[in-house]
Amino acid sequence: MWRCLPTAKIGYDPEDGHAVADHYLEPRIGSSAHREEALDLAGKQGERNGSVCSSEGGPVKTVTSNQGRGDDRQYGLASPFNPSPRKIISVGDFVFYNNSVILDNTMFDRFFSFWSKDIGIDLGTANTLVYVHGKGIILNEPSIVAINQKTGQILAIGQEARKMVGRTPGYIVVSRPLVAGVVSDFEVTEQMLKYFIDRSREKSFSLIPRPRVVIGIPAGVTEVERRAVEDAAYNAGAREVFLIEEPMAAAIGARLPVQEAAANLIVDIGGGTTDVAVISMGGVVASRSLRVAGDKLTADISQFMREEHNVLIGDATAENIKIGIGSAYPLNEELTLQVRGRDILTGLPKELTINSEEVRKAMHRSIKSIVLAIKNTIEETPPELIADLLNRSIFLAGGGGLLRGFDELISHETKLPVKIVDDPMTCVVRGCGLVLEDLDALKPVLVWTAKEAYL
Repeated sequence: MWRCLPTAKIGYDPEDGHAVADHYLEPRIGSSAHREEALDLAGKQGERNGSVCSSEGGPVKTVTSNQGRGDDRQYGLASPFNPSPRKIISVGDFVFYNNSVILDNTMFDRFFSFWSKDIGIDLGTANTLVYVHGKGIILNEPSIVAINQKTGQILAIGQEARKMVGRTPGYIVVSRPLVAGVVSDFEVTEQMLKYFIDRSREKSFSLIPRPRVVIGIPAGVTEVERRAVEDAAYNAGAREVFLIEEPMAAAIGARLPVQEAAANLIVDIGGGTTDVAVISMGGVVASRSLRVAGDKLTADISQFMREEHNVLIGDATAENIKIGIGSAYPLNEELTLQVRGRDILTGLPKELTINSEEVRKAMHRSIKSIVLAIKNTIEETPPELIADLLNRSIFLAGGGGLLRGFDELISHETKLPVKIVDDPMTCVVRGCGLVLEDLDALKPVLVWTAKEAYL
């Protein structure tokens, strides 16, 4: 579970309050040399000493504590063993207390893995999907939360909150805690994740309530944004958190040979972000991530109705227009739809008929930017892999890939064949689930973070 090496040199990082090791020794893990070096290392930190631990390949950290209580919850030191946090040290696969081994983390990891139900989460801007190991996809709910601003209480999450959109008094706000695929409200995201983890336990019985979690994140997020997702998952009750980029998860969910030396071009058009990636040998060779996706197309339709027809419509109506008659490429037979909204000039209700050509015009600029991102990604791809793309397809995943004619438009612009993967809306969470099924083999495709696992 923890694979840390003792260090010969310790430095203090004032920005995050950690003493950070930057030079490694390599004795045998669990050996007496390993243990004595670690204990000596911790002793040098004096009153600032808390715990010494690391993730695989990551830096070793000594957690500081001005109050003398340490951060034992964050780093997994069980409270029954922690009457004096300064004396507890976690090194390699062992936890020491007063020079004695009190916990073998490898043994505990195997125990927890056997009795807990690990889960994969596609934490999307529009929808959150949950996959439970051995059960499949058990939840697919909107990433929406209703909050009472007077009390700060969360009233509803998911489907129940969606029913409240546009129908609440002023002090009840229905919002999305994720914007463009990243956390915009940490506390609400934490509560939403806790809700989904608890729901997964209700639908799939497990003796151990703290599961390992694999979460899909957009490819272009920053380290701070990654840590926000990770911390929210830990605080929501996860025992161990792994992050995977959504295009990689989508490619795995589509059963593409991501670990072979061949080009796999995946386009994941979600609610908040569009991720384009060329994958080979278990890694991303070239990629683009832009915050233009399904939500932007919906906003384009609302703006078009306001500017061209002087009618105000809500997000739900704009979404229905996109699904009902939206298209990215000219159709053989154009579609029409009755739309109701509020007339800007009179303030009264108004009904009118629009067609798919108008909707295509409204979304044209955003669709063009997605196609341009695909072209730019192909341009950055090495020549040998470009040759592979001539014999393979571009794969469309995500809900945006279901827009009528999108595959035809991309094929027309890139001169390459395009396929929509089976069940594109669940592709990312299925990929997270497949990673859970064979975590040891697929660990190299995960996003490395410096966060340590804890119980």
